[in-house]
Amino acid sequence: MFGNLFGSKKAAATTVSKTSTIQPNDPSKTIVTLRESIANQEKREEHIEKKIQMMVKEAKAKMAKGDKKGALFAMKRKKLYEQEQEKIQNVKFTLETQVMSLESATQNAQTVKAMQEGSKTMQKIRNDVGIEQVDDIMDNIKEEMEMAQEINEAISQPVDTLMADEDELLDELNALETADLEAELLKPPAAAEKPLSMPAAPDSKLPALAQKEQDDLKALEAELAGL
Repeated sequence: MFGNLFGSKKAAATTVSKTSTIQPNDPSKTIVTLRESIANQEKREEHIEKKIQMMVKEAKAKMAKGDKKGALFAMKRKKLYEQEQEKIQNVKFTLETQVMSLESATQNAQTVKAMQEGSKTMQKIRNDVGIEQVDDIMDNIKEEMEMAQEINEAISQPVDTLMADEDELLDELNALETADLEAELLKPPAAAEKPLSMPAAPDSKLPALAQKEQDDLKALEAELAGL
Protein backbone atom coordinates (compact mmCIF):
# COMPACT_ATOMS: atom_id res chain seq x y z
CA MET A 1 0.00 0.00 0.00
CA PHE A 2 2.85 2.37 0.86
CA GLY A 3 4.55 1.44 -2.35
CA ASN A 4 1.43 2.33 -4.32
CA LEU A 5 1.14 5.57 -2.39
CA PHE A 6 4.73 6.60 -3.09
CA GLY A 7 4.35 5.46 -6.66
CA SER A 8 1.28 7.61 -7.15
CA LYS A 9 3.08 10.65 -5.78
CA LYS A 10 5.99 10.05 -8.11
CA ALA A 11 3.65 9.71 -11.04
CA ALA A 12 1.88 12.93 -10.07
CA ALA A 13 5.19 14.75 -9.77
CA THR A 14 6.21 13.47 -13.17
CA THR A 15 2.94 14.67 -14.67
CA VAL A 16 3.39 18.15 -13.18
CA SER A 17 6.92 18.40 -14.49
CA LYS A 18 5.83 17.42 -17.99
CA THR A 19 2.99 19.91 -17.90
CA SER A 20 5.25 22.70 -16.69
CA THR A 21 7.68 22.14 -19.58
CA ILE A 22 4.99 22.58 -22.25
CA GLN A 23 5.74 25.63 -24.30
CA PRO A 24 2.83 27.85 -25.39
CA ASN A 25 1.97 27.59 -29.07
CA ASP A 26 1.21 30.33 -31.49
CA PRO A 27 -2.11 31.94 -30.47
CA SER A 28 -3.58 31.55 -33.93
CA LYS A 29 -2.76 27.82 -33.97
CA THR A 30 -4.21 27.40 -30.48
CA ILE A 31 -7.43 29.09 -31.56
CA VAL A 32 -7.69 26.73 -34.54
CA THR A 33 -7.17 23.74 -32.24
CA LEU A 34 -9.85 24.97 -29.87
CA ARG A 35 -12.33 25.47 -32.71
CA GLU A 36 -11.62 21.95 -33.95
CA SER A 37 -12.35 20.64 -30.45
CA ILE A 38 -15.64 22.56 -30.42
CA ALA A 39 -16.57 21.03 -33.77
CA ASN A 40 -15.81 17.52 -32.45
CA GLN A 41 -17.93 18.16 -29.36
CA GLU A 42 -20.83 19.28 -31.56
CA LYS A 43 -20.59 16.08 -33.61
CA ARG A 44 -20.58 14.03 -30.42
CA GLU A 45 -23.55 16.00 -29.12
CA GLU A 46 -25.50 15.25 -32.30
CA HIS A 47 -24.67 11.54 -31.95
CA ILE A 48 -25.85 11.46 -28.33
CA GLU A 49 -29.04 13.32 -29.29
CA LYS A 50 -29.79 10.54 -31.75
CA LYS A 51 -29.19 7.97 -28.98
CA ILE A 52 -31.63 9.83 -26.72
CA GLN A 53 -34.30 9.76 -29.41
CA MET A 54 -33.68 6.02 -29.92
CA MET A 55 -34.10 5.37 -26.19
CA VAL A 56 -37.39 7.28 -26.19
CA LYS A 57 -38.69 5.17 -29.09
CA GLU A 58 -37.46 1.99 -27.44
CA ALA A 59 -39.17 2.89 -24.14
CA LYS A 60 -42.46 3.60 -25.95
CA ALA A 61 -42.22 0.33 -27.85
CA LYS A 62 -41.60 -1.71 -24.70
CA MET A 63 -44.46 0.04 -22.89
CA ALA A 64 -46.71 -0.85 -25.78
CA LYS A 65 -45.69 -4.49 -25.37
CA GLY A 66 -46.20 -4.33 -21.60
CA ASP A 67 -42.50 -4.64 -20.87
CA LYS A 68 -42.28 -2.04 -18.11
CA LYS A 69 -38.90 -3.28 -16.93
CA GLY A 70 -37.43 -2.91 -20.42
CA ALA A 71 -39.05 0.51 -20.79
CA LEU A 72 -37.60 1.62 -17.45
CA PHE A 73 -34.14 0.43 -18.50
CA ALA A 74 -34.43 2.39 -21.74
CA MET A 75 -35.38 5.53 -19.79
CA LYS A 76 -32.33 5.06 -17.52
CA ARG A 77 -30.10 4.89 -20.56
CA LYS A 78 -31.82 7.99 -21.90
CA LYS A 79 -31.04 9.73 -18.61
CA LEU A 80 -27.36 8.79 -18.88
CA TYR A 81 -27.20 10.12 -22.42
CA GLU A 82 -28.81 13.38 -21.31
CA GLN A 83 -26.22 13.76 -18.53
CA GLU A 84 -23.46 13.15 -21.07
CA GLN A 85 -25.06 15.69 -23.37
CA GLU A 86 -25.06 18.25 -20.56
CA LYS A 87 -21.35 17.60 -19.95
CA ILE A 88 -20.63 18.13 -23.63
CA GLN A 89 -22.50 21.42 -23.57
CA ASN A 90 -20.45 22.54 -20.56
CA VAL A 91 -17.23 21.55 -22.36
CA LYS A 92 -18.34 23.48 -25.46
CA PHE A 93 -19.06 26.52 -23.33
CA THR A 94 -15.59 26.29 -21.74
CA LEU A 95 -13.88 25.89 -25.11
CA GLU A 96 -15.80 28.82 -26.63
CA THR A 97 -14.92 30.95 -23.59
CA GLN A 98 -11.25 30.07 -24.09
CA VAL A 99 -11.46 31.00 -27.76
CA MET A 100 -12.99 34.37 -26.97
CA SER A 101 -10.48 35.06 -24.19
CA LEU A 102 -7.55 34.00 -26.36
CA GLU A 103 -8.71 36.14 -29.28
CA SER A 104 -9.11 39.11 -26.95
CA ALA A 105 -5.68 38.49 -25.39
CA THR A 106 -4.10 38.17 -28.83
CA GLN A 107 -5.69 41.42 -29.94
CA ASN A 108 -4.51 43.13 -26.76
CA ALA A 109 -0.99 41.78 -27.25
CA GLN A 110 -0.89 43.04 -30.82
CA THR A 111 -2.16 46.43 -29.66
CA VAL A 112 0.45 46.65 -26.92
CA LYS A 113 3.16 45.60 -29.36
CA ALA A 114 2.07 48.28 -31.82
CA MET A 115 2.02 50.87 -29.04
CA GLN A 116 5.52 49.82 -27.94
CA GLU A 117 6.81 50.13 -31.50
CA GLY A 118 5.20 53.55 -31.79
CA SER A 119 6.77 54.63 -28.51
CA LYS A 120 10.21 53.40 -29.59
CA THR A 121 9.88 55.17 -32.93
CA MET A 122 8.90 58.43 -31.26
CA GLN A 123 11.80 58.09 -28.81
CA LYS A 124 14.22 57.48 -31.69
CA ILE A 125 12.93 60.54 -33.52
CA ARG A 126 13.24 62.61 -30.37
CA ASN A 127 16.81 61.40 -29.85
CA ASP A 128 17.69 62.09 -33.49
CA VAL A 129 16.13 65.56 -33.37
CA GLY A 130 16.64 66.86 -29.84
CA ILE A 131 15.44 70.19 -28.51
CA GLU A 132 18.99 71.53 -28.48
CA GLN A 133 19.43 70.62 -32.13
CA VAL A 134 16.15 72.34 -32.97
CA ASP A 135 17.28 75.46 -31.09
CA ASP A 136 20.57 75.46 -32.99
CA ILE A 137 18.75 75.12 -36.30
CA MET A 138 16.40 78.00 -35.46
CA ASP A 139 19.36 80.19 -34.41
CA ASN A 140 21.11 79.39 -37.69
CA ILE A 141 17.99 80.24 -39.65
CA LYS A 142 17.62 83.60 -37.86
CA GLU A 143 21.30 84.38 -38.43
CA GLU A 144 21.06 83.53 -42.13
CA MET A 145 17.93 85.70 -42.49
CA GLU A 146 19.67 88.65 -40.82
CA MET A 147 22.68 88.26 -43.10
CA ALA A 148 20.40 88.06 -46.13
CA GLN A 149 18.67 91.28 -45.01
CA GLU A 150 22.01 93.03 -44.65
CA ILE A 151 23.04 91.85 -48.11
CA ASN A 152 19.76 93.14 -49.61
CA GLU A 153 20.23 96.52 -47.96
CA ALA A 154 23.81 96.72 -49.21
CA ILE A 155 22.79 95.82 -52.75
CA SER A 156 19.91 98.34 -52.80
CA GLN A 157 22.10 101.32 -51.86
CA PRO A 158 22.75 103.74 -54.79
CA VAL A 159 26.21 103.80 -56.28
CA ASP A 160 27.33 107.49 -56.78
CA THR A 161 31.04 108.24 -56.89
CA LEU A 162 30.40 112.00 -56.50
CA MET A 163 28.09 111.74 -53.51
CA ALA A 164 30.91 112.79 -51.19
CA ASP A 165 31.48 116.06 -53.25
CA GLU A 166 27.79 117.06 -53.27
CA ASP A 167 28.20 119.89 -50.75
CA GLU A 168 31.16 121.28 -52.64
CA LEU A 169 29.22 121.23 -55.92
CA LEU A 170 26.26 123.02 -54.32
CA ASP A 171 28.60 125.76 -53.07
CA GLU A 172 30.03 126.12 -56.56
CA LEU A 173 26.55 126.34 -58.07
CA ASN A 174 25.53 129.08 -55.60
CA ALA A 175 28.66 131.01 -56.44
CA LEU A 176 27.82 130.87 -60.16
CA GLU A 177 24.31 132.14 -59.53
CA THR A 178 25.68 135.01 -57.43
CA ALA A 179 28.19 135.95 -60.13
CA ASP A 180 25.46 135.98 -62.82
CA LEU A 181 23.24 138.19 -60.66
CA GLU A 182 26.05 140.67 -60.02
CA ALA A 183 26.89 140.81 -63.74
CA GLU A 184 23.25 141.51 -64.58
CA LEU A 185 23.09 144.34 -62.07
CA LEU A 186 26.28 145.96 -63.39
CA LYS A 187 25.00 146.16 -67.03
CA PRO A 188 24.28 149.73 -68.28
CA PRO A 189 20.62 150.52 -69.10
CA ALA A 190 19.77 150.01 -72.81
CA ALA A 191 18.31 152.93 -74.95
CA ALA A 192 14.59 152.84 -75.64
CA GLU A 193 13.86 151.49 -79.08
CA LYS A 194 11.49 153.36 -81.40
CA PRO A 195 8.38 151.48 -82.45
CA LEU A 196 8.39 150.25 -86.00
CA SER A 197 5.98 152.09 -88.31
CA MET A 198 3.90 149.87 -90.57
CA PRO A 199 2.40 151.19 -93.85
CA ALA A 200 -1.33 151.79 -93.72
CA ALA A 201 -3.54 149.42 -95.64
CA PRO A 202 -5.36 150.95 -98.66
CA ASP A 203 -9.01 151.73 -98.08
CA SER A 204 -10.07 151.22 -101.69
CA LYS A 205 -10.41 147.80 -103.18
CA LEU A 206 -8.21 146.66 -105.97
CA PRO A 207 -9.61 147.50 -109.42
CA ALA A 208 -9.61 143.97 -110.75
CA LEU A 209 -11.39 142.66 -107.65
CA ALA A 210 -14.06 145.42 -107.85
CA GLN A 211 -14.77 144.66 -111.54
CA LYS A 212 -15.19 140.92 -110.84
CA GLU A 213 -17.70 141.60 -108.09
CA GLN A 214 -19.73 143.79 -110.44
CA ASP A 215 -19.76 141.08 -113.12
CA ASP A 216 -20.92 138.46 -110.57
CA LEU A 217 -23.69 140.80 -109.39
CA LYS A 218 -24.96 141.34 -112.93
CA ALA A 219 -24.98 137.62 -113.65
CA LEU A 220 -27.02 136.97 -110.51
CA GLU A 221 -29.55 139.67 -111.44
CA ALA A 222 -29.99 138.20 -114.95
CA GLU A 223 -30.56 134.71 -113.47
CA LEU A 224 -33.19 136.06 -111.11
CA ALA A 225 -34.93 137.89 -113.95
CA GLY A 226 -35.20 134.67 -115.95
CA LEU A 227 -37.02 133.03 -113.10
